Amino acid sequence: MISVNNVSKSYGKKTVLQKASIRFPSGQLTSLIGPNGAGKTTLLMMIGRLLSADHGDITLDGQNIADIRSGDFAKKVATLRQSQHFTMRLTVEELVAFGRFPYSRGSLTKADHEAIEDALSFLSLTPLRHAYIDELSGGQRQMAFLAMTIAQQTQYLLLDEPLNNLDMKHAVDIMRALRRLCDEQGRTVILVIHDINFAANYSDYMVAMKLGVVHSFGAVEEIVTEPRLKDLYEIDFELLQNKRGTVCNYFNPQKESL
Repeated sequence: MISVNNVSKSYGKKTVLQKASIRFPSGQLTSLIGPNGAGKTTLLMMIGRLLSADHGDITLDGQNIADIRSGDFAKKVATLRQSQHFTMRLTVEELVAFGRFPYSRGSLTKADHEAIEDALSFLSLTPLRHAYIDELSGGQRQMAFLAMTIAQQTQYLLLDEPLNNLDMKHAVDIMRALRRLCDEQGRTVILVIHDINFAANYSDYMVAMKLGVVHSFGAVEEIVTEPRLKDLYEIDFELLQNKRGTVCNYFNPQKESL
């Protein structure tokens, strides 16, 4: 379990996260939701040790993450940032192999090759293994980076807006893959996501943030209510239920009377 305990972060005089305290349940998919500037990515990056907290602490299975050796932490937590800056010309398979660096340090073993194969197969990327990353579509490229993260074989996966700029099909493919990681492999997935409908239908747990503070957190059915979503985003919502799930309608939930 990951526990965030009274964590704060500021840049100069601007506070971007204030006294956040949350527990992220193991083996579940948790979505960080909320408006822009809410502190979601800042919190995620601090959990991944890519940012340091000004106050408070974060623990992983009861141990302060600051006390975990870097090599050991990389075998427990994998982080996929929103923007990838790979300038090397790599194939999909070569990119996915980077996920094995905490174990092999560049000298791939049989176990590493098996992990790479499993990640490629899991995301149906085997036919693209020899394709170059810069020749792929945006959705295919995002799947390749996710495969690299999966190949790291960590218990915890942290993903910053993995659906950004994807079409509907690729977004569904990624959310289904994340759901399977939790259900079939018992992994813990924490992601920042702006699409409230994907969050509502694929998550187990939600953390809602607003203006640098934790607005609310809990199971999906506790957070996805019309009053809470309206207060969080400051727009009207209408929830529509059917056998395929929940639709959070924020386009035109209440028509003005003529």
